[in-house]
Amino acid sequence: MKRLFAIALLFAGLAARAQETPTVTARVEPDSIMIGDRFDYVIDVEKDLVQVVEFPVFDPRDGKIELVENCPVDTLERDGRRLKLRKRYRLAAFDEGKYNLGAAQVLYADKNILDTLRSTDSVYLEVATFQIDSTSQSIYDLKAQKNLPFRFREVSGYVKWDVFFLLMLLAAGYALKRYLASRGKGFGDLFKPAPPLPPHVAAIQALEALHNQKLWQNNRHKQYYSGLTDILRTYIAARWGFGAMEMTSDEIIETMRPEELPDKARMDLTAILRDADLVKFAKATPEAEQNEADYLKAYYFVEETKPVEEEAPAEEESPKQN
Repeated sequence: MKRLFAIALLFAGLAARAQETPTVTARVEPDSIMIGDRFDYVIDVEKDLVQVVEFPVFDPRDGKIELVENCPVDTLERDGRRLKLRKRYRLAAFDEGKYNLGAAQVLYADKNILDTLRSTDSVYLEVATFQIDSTSQSIYDLKAQKNLPFRFREVSGYVKWDVFFLLMLLAAGYALKRYLASRGKGFGDLFKPAPPLPPHVAAIQALEALHNQKLWQNNRHKQYYSGLTDILRTYIAARWGFGAMEMTSDEIIETMRPEELPDKARMDLTAILRDADLVKFAKATPEAEQNEADYLKAYYFVEETKPVEEEAPAEEESPKQN
Protein backbone atom coordinates (compact mmCIF):
# COMPACT_ATOMS: atom_id res chain seq x y z
CA MET A 1 0.00 0.00 0.00
CA LYS A 2 2.82 2.39 0.88
CA ARG A 3 4.53 1.49 -2.41
CA LEU A 4 1.43 2.40 -4.41
CA PHE A 5 1.13 5.67 -2.53
CA ALA A 6 4.78 6.57 -3.32
CA ILE A 7 4.28 5.86 -7.03
CA ALA A 8 1.19 8.06 -7.07
CA LEU A 9 3.13 10.91 -5.45
CA LEU A 10 5.90 10.51 -8.04
CA PHE A 11 3.49 10.80 -11.01
CA ALA A 12 1.77 13.77 -9.41
CA GLY A 13 5.13 15.52 -9.05
CA LEU A 14 6.02 14.82 -12.66
CA ALA A 15 2.67 16.16 -13.86
CA ALA A 16 3.09 19.30 -11.76
CA ARG A 17 6.59 19.80 -13.15
CA ALA A 18 5.28 19.40 -16.73
CA GLN A 19 2.94 22.29 -16.14
CA GLU A 20 5.60 24.62 -14.77
CA THR A 21 5.74 28.01 -16.53
CA PRO A 22 8.83 28.45 -18.74
CA THR A 23 11.63 30.55 -17.29
CA VAL A 24 13.20 33.39 -19.27
CA THR A 25 16.69 34.86 -18.75
CA ALA A 26 18.52 37.47 -20.84
CA ARG A 27 21.96 39.06 -21.03
CA VAL A 28 24.33 40.86 -23.41
CA GLU A 29 27.77 39.57 -24.37
CA PRO A 30 29.83 41.67 -23.68
CA ASP A 31 28.00 44.26 -21.57
CA SER A 32 30.40 47.11 -22.46
CA ILE A 33 31.69 47.96 -25.93
CA MET A 34 33.24 50.78 -27.93
CA ILE A 35 31.23 52.73 -30.52
CA GLY A 36 30.67 50.65 -33.64
CA ASP A 37 31.55 47.33 -31.98
CA ARG A 38 29.20 44.37 -32.14
CA PHE A 39 27.61 42.54 -29.24
CA ASP A 40 25.13 39.69 -28.72
CA TYR A 41 21.74 39.99 -27.03
CA VAL A 42 20.99 36.47 -25.71
CA ILE A 43 17.62 35.13 -24.50
CA ASP A 44 17.45 31.68 -22.83
CA VAL A 45 14.17 29.83 -22.24
CA GLU A 46 13.65 26.63 -20.26
CA LYS A 47 10.29 24.97 -21.02
CA ASP A 48 8.35 21.77 -21.23
CA LEU A 49 8.38 19.77 -24.47
CA VAL A 50 4.71 20.50 -25.26
CA GLN A 51 4.89 24.20 -24.42
CA VAL A 52 5.27 26.70 -27.28
CA VAL A 53 7.26 29.94 -27.09
CA GLU A 54 7.75 32.70 -29.67
CA PHE A 55 10.84 34.91 -29.47
CA PRO A 56 10.39 38.68 -30.02
CA VAL A 57 11.27 40.75 -33.06
CA PHE A 58 14.21 43.07 -32.39
CA ASP A 59 13.32 46.68 -31.46
CA PRO A 60 15.78 49.12 -33.18
CA ARG A 61 15.70 51.61 -30.25
CA ASP A 62 15.29 54.78 -32.35
CA GLY A 63 18.16 53.82 -34.66
CA LYS A 64 20.82 53.97 -31.95
CA ILE A 65 21.21 50.19 -32.01
CA GLU A 66 21.14 48.26 -35.28
CA LEU A 67 20.46 44.60 -35.96
CA VAL A 68 23.42 42.97 -37.73
CA GLU A 69 22.30 39.32 -37.75
CA ASN A 70 19.18 37.50 -36.55
CA CYS A 71 20.51 34.08 -35.53
CA PRO A 72 18.23 31.00 -35.54
CA VAL A 73 16.92 29.45 -32.33
CA ASP A 74 19.32 26.87 -30.90
CA THR A 75 18.51 23.91 -28.60
CA LEU A 76 21.16 23.84 -25.88
CA GLU A 77 20.11 20.76 -23.90
CA ARG A 78 17.26 18.33 -23.32
CA ASP A 79 16.52 16.61 -20.00
CA GLY A 80 13.52 14.34 -20.34
CA ARG A 81 10.62 16.65 -21.18
CA ARG A 82 12.57 19.80 -20.36
CA LEU A 83 14.21 21.84 -23.16
CA LYS A 84 16.59 24.76 -23.00
CA LEU A 85 16.41 27.09 -26.00
CA ARG A 86 18.59 30.04 -26.89
CA LYS A 87 17.92 32.97 -29.22
CA ARG A 88 20.82 35.23 -30.18
CA TYR A 89 20.62 38.71 -31.81
CA ARG A 90 23.87 40.18 -33.14
CA LEU A 91 23.71 43.98 -32.73
CA ALA A 92 25.86 47.10 -33.08
CA ALA A 93 25.69 50.46 -31.25
CA PHE A 94 26.84 53.78 -32.69
CA ASP A 95 26.00 56.29 -29.94
CA GLU A 96 27.86 56.68 -26.67
CA GLY A 97 25.93 56.08 -23.45
CA LYS A 98 24.43 53.51 -21.13
CA TYR A 99 21.40 51.72 -22.50
CA ASN A 100 18.66 49.97 -20.57
CA LEU A 101 17.48 47.26 -22.96
CA GLY A 102 14.72 46.31 -20.53
CA ALA A 103 13.46 42.86 -19.68
CA ALA A 104 13.33 40.22 -22.41
CA GLN A 105 9.79 39.28 -23.45
CA VAL A 106 8.73 35.90 -24.88
CA LEU A 107 5.25 34.89 -26.04
CA TYR A 108 4.09 31.68 -24.31
CA ALA A 109 1.28 29.29 -25.33
CA ASP A 110 0.18 26.05 -23.62
CA LYS A 111 -3.26 24.47 -24.14
CA ASN A 112 -5.69 27.33 -23.36
CA ILE A 113 -2.96 29.62 -22.01
CA LEU A 114 -1.54 32.57 -24.01
CA ASP A 115 0.73 34.86 -22.07
CA THR A 116 3.82 37.06 -22.30
CA LEU A 117 6.76 35.97 -20.12
CA ARG A 118 9.49 38.37 -19.05
CA SER A 119 12.97 37.95 -17.65
CA THR A 120 13.39 38.91 -14.00
CA ASP A 121 16.17 41.47 -14.50
CA SER A 122 16.66 44.25 -17.03
CA VAL A 123 19.61 44.14 -19.40
CA TYR A 124 22.07 47.01 -19.54
CA LEU A 125 24.70 47.92 -22.14
CA GLU A 126 27.44 50.53 -21.86
CA VAL A 127 28.85 52.10 -25.04
CA ALA A 128 32.10 54.06 -24.65
CA THR A 129 34.02 56.23 -27.09
CA PHE A 130 37.60 57.31 -27.55
CA GLN A 131 38.66 60.24 -25.45
CA ILE A 132 40.74 62.81 -27.32
CA ASP A 133 42.86 65.23 -25.34
CA SER A 134 43.11 68.19 -27.71
CA THR A 135 45.14 70.22 -25.14
CA SER A 136 48.16 67.90 -25.31
CA GLN A 137 48.07 67.38 -29.09
CA SER A 138 49.36 70.00 -31.56
CA ILE A 139 47.60 70.67 -34.85
CA TYR A 140 49.87 70.93 -37.86
CA ASP A 141 49.27 72.35 -41.34
CA LEU A 142 49.15 70.06 -44.35
CA LYS A 143 52.52 69.31 -45.84
CA ALA A 144 53.25 70.95 -49.15
CA GLN A 145 53.50 68.82 -52.27
CA LYS A 146 56.97 67.48 -52.86
CA ASN A 147 58.24 67.37 -56.44
CA LEU A 148 60.79 64.68 -57.13
CA PRO A 149 63.46 65.25 -59.80
CA PHE A 150 62.76 63.81 -63.25
CA ARG A 151 64.83 60.75 -64.11
CA PHE A 152 65.04 59.58 -67.70
CA ARG A 153 65.64 55.96 -66.77
CA GLU A 154 62.15 55.81 -65.31
CA VAL A 155 60.62 56.36 -68.78
CA SER A 156 63.42 55.11 -71.00
CA GLY A 157 61.70 51.77 -71.58
CA TYR A 158 58.54 53.46 -72.85
CA VAL A 159 60.54 55.80 -75.09
CA LYS A 160 62.43 52.90 -76.71
CA TRP A 161 59.21 51.04 -77.54
CA ASP A 162 57.57 54.21 -78.88
CA VAL A 163 60.55 54.85 -81.18
CA PHE A 164 60.47 51.24 -82.37
CA PHE A 165 56.77 51.34 -83.25
CA LEU A 166 57.19 54.73 -84.95
CA LEU A 167 59.98 53.36 -87.17
CA MET A 168 57.84 50.31 -88.02
CA LEU A 169 54.92 52.58 -88.92
CA LEU A 170 57.13 54.75 -91.16
CA ALA A 171 58.54 51.68 -92.90
CA ALA A 172 55.04 50.29 -93.52
CA GLY A 173 53.89 53.67 -94.89
CA TYR A 174 56.87 53.87 -97.24
CA ALA A 175 56.26 50.32 -98.52
CA LEU A 176 52.59 51.10 -99.11
CA LYS A 177 53.47 54.28 -100.99
CA ARG A 178 55.85 52.37 -103.30
CA TYR A 179 53.19 49.73 -103.90
CA LEU A 180 50.53 52.31 -104.81
CA ALA A 181 52.96 54.27 -106.99
CA SER A 182 53.71 51.15 -109.01
CA ARG A 183 50.02 51.05 -109.91
CA GLY A 184 49.70 54.74 -110.57
CA LYS A 185 47.82 55.52 -107.36
CA GLY A 186 48.39 57.54 -104.21
CA PHE A 187 47.30 57.50 -100.59
CA GLY A 188 44.19 59.52 -101.48
CA ASP A 189 42.93 56.67 -103.66
CA LEU A 190 42.61 54.46 -100.58
CA PHE A 191 39.82 56.62 -99.20
CA LYS A 192 37.87 57.16 -102.41
CA PRO A 193 34.55 55.31 -102.54
CA ALA A 194 34.36 52.49 -105.03
CA PRO A 195 32.74 53.57 -108.31
CA PRO A 196 29.19 52.29 -108.79
CA LEU A 197 28.77 49.17 -110.85
CA PRO A 198 27.45 49.59 -114.39
CA PRO A 199 23.69 48.94 -114.52
CA HIS A 200 24.02 45.71 -116.49
CA VAL A 201 26.67 44.30 -114.11
CA ALA A 202 24.54 45.10 -111.07
CA ALA A 203 21.50 43.54 -112.76
CA ILE A 204 23.35 40.31 -113.67
CA GLN A 205 24.65 39.95 -110.10
CA ALA A 206 21.16 40.53 -108.68
CA LEU A 207 19.63 37.96 -111.07
CA GLU A 208 22.17 35.32 -110.08
CA ALA A 209 21.58 35.99 -106.39
CA LEU A 210 17.80 35.69 -106.91
CA HIS A 211 18.23 32.44 -108.83
CA ASN A 212 20.36 30.97 -106.03
CA GLN A 213 17.61 31.62 -103.46
CA LYS A 214 15.45 28.89 -105.08
CA LEU A 215 12.22 30.73 -104.30
CA TRP A 216 9.91 29.11 -106.84
CA GLN A 217 11.32 25.69 -105.94
CA ASN A 218 9.86 26.32 -102.45
CA ASN A 219 6.45 27.48 -103.81
CA ARG A 220 7.26 31.17 -103.27
CA HIS A 221 6.34 32.16 -106.81
CA LYS A 222 5.06 35.66 -105.97
CA GLN A 223 8.27 36.61 -104.18
CA TYR A 224 10.31 35.16 -107.07
CA TYR A 225 8.52 37.16 -109.76
CA SER A 226 8.47 40.32 -107.64
CA GLY A 227 12.24 40.09 -107.32
CA LEU A 228 12.64 39.34 -111.02
CA THR A 229 10.63 42.37 -112.17
CA ASP A 230 12.20 44.68 -109.57
CA ILE A 231 15.65 43.83 -110.95
CA LEU A 232 14.50 44.58 -114.50
CA ARG A 233 12.78 47.82 -113.44
CA THR A 234 15.95 48.99 -111.67
CA TYR A 235 18.07 48.15 -114.71
CA ILE A 236 15.70 49.91 -117.11
CA ALA A 237 15.59 53.03 -114.89
CA ALA A 238 19.40 53.20 -114.75
CA ARG A 239 19.94 52.26 -118.42
CA TRP A 240 17.39 54.54 -120.08
CA GLY A 241 16.76 57.08 -117.33
CA PHE A 242 13.02 56.96 -116.65
CA GLY A 243 11.08 55.97 -113.52
CA ALA A 244 10.35 52.35 -114.28
CA MET A 245 9.95 51.53 -110.55
CA GLU A 246 6.73 53.59 -110.37
CA MET A 247 5.25 52.39 -113.69
CA THR A 248 2.86 49.56 -114.44
CA SER A 249 3.84 46.81 -116.82
CA ASP A 250 1.86 48.37 -119.68
CA GLU A 251 3.46 51.77 -119.08
CA ILE A 252 6.94 50.23 -119.20
CA ILE A 253 6.17 48.40 -122.45
CA GLU A 254 4.74 51.57 -124.00
CA THR A 255 7.68 53.71 -122.87
CA MET A 256 10.18 51.22 -124.28
CA ARG A 257 8.60 51.26 -127.77
CA PRO A 258 10.69 54.18 -129.15
CA GLU A 259 13.91 52.56 -127.92
CA GLU A 260 16.00 50.57 -130.37
CA LEU A 261 15.89 47.03 -128.99
CA PRO A 262 16.39 43.64 -130.58
CA ASP A 263 13.02 42.06 -131.34
CA LYS A 264 13.79 39.11 -129.07
CA ALA A 265 14.68 41.42 -126.16
CA ARG A 266 11.44 43.36 -126.57
CA MET A 267 9.42 40.12 -126.67
CA ASP A 268 11.28 38.71 -123.64
CA LEU A 269 10.57 41.82 -121.57
CA THR A 270 6.87 41.76 -122.46
CA ALA A 271 6.59 38.03 -121.63
CA ILE A 272 8.29 38.43 -118.24
CA LEU A 273 6.09 41.38 -117.22
CA ARG A 274 2.89 39.55 -118.29
CA ASP A 275 3.82 36.36 -116.46
CA ALA A 276 4.71 38.35 -113.34
CA ASP A 277 1.34 40.15 -113.36
CA LEU A 278 -0.49 36.81 -113.57
CA VAL A 279 1.44 35.45 -110.60
CA LYS A 280 1.20 38.58 -108.43
CA PHE A 281 -2.39 39.57 -109.14
CA ALA A 282 -4.14 36.44 -110.46
CA LYS A 283 -2.30 34.00 -108.14
CA ALA A 284 -1.13 31.90 -111.05
CA THR A 285 1.35 29.08 -110.42
CA PRO A 286 3.69 28.63 -113.41
CA GLU A 287 5.37 25.36 -114.24
CA ALA A 288 9.03 24.83 -113.42
CA GLU A 289 10.03 25.19 -117.08
CA GLN A 290 8.33 28.59 -117.32
CA ASN A 291 9.99 29.87 -114.13
CA GLU A 292 13.40 28.90 -115.44
CA ALA A 293 12.63 30.30 -118.89
CA ASP A 294 11.64 33.69 -117.46
CA TYR A 295 14.92 33.84 -115.57
CA LEU A 296 16.85 33.14 -118.80
CA LYS A 297 14.81 35.76 -120.66
CA ALA A 298 15.63 38.39 -118.03
CA TYR A 299 19.32 37.43 -118.12
CA TYR A 300 19.56 37.70 -121.92
CA PHE A 301 17.48 40.89 -121.99
CA VAL A 302 20.14 42.57 -119.86
CA GLU A 303 22.99 41.10 -121.94
CA GLU A 304 21.39 42.09 -125.26
CA THR A 305 20.58 45.67 -124.24
CA LYS A 306 23.71 46.75 -122.34
CA PRO A 307 25.69 49.66 -123.88
CA VAL A 308 27.93 48.64 -126.75
CA GLU A 309 31.00 50.41 -125.34
CA GLU A 310 30.83 48.33 -122.16
CA GLU A 311 30.78 44.98 -123.92
CA ALA A 312 33.79 42.82 -123.13
CA PRO A 313 35.80 41.47 -126.10
CA ALA A 314 35.77 37.99 -124.62
CA GLU A 315 33.17 35.39 -125.45
CA GLU A 316 29.71 36.27 -124.06
CA GLU A 317 29.18 34.74 -120.62
CA SER A 318 26.28 32.33 -120.34
CA PRO A 319 23.85 32.49 -117.40
CA LYS A 320 24.49 30.24 -114.42
CA GLN A 321 21.93 27.57 -113.77
CA ASN A 322 21.46 25.35 -110.78
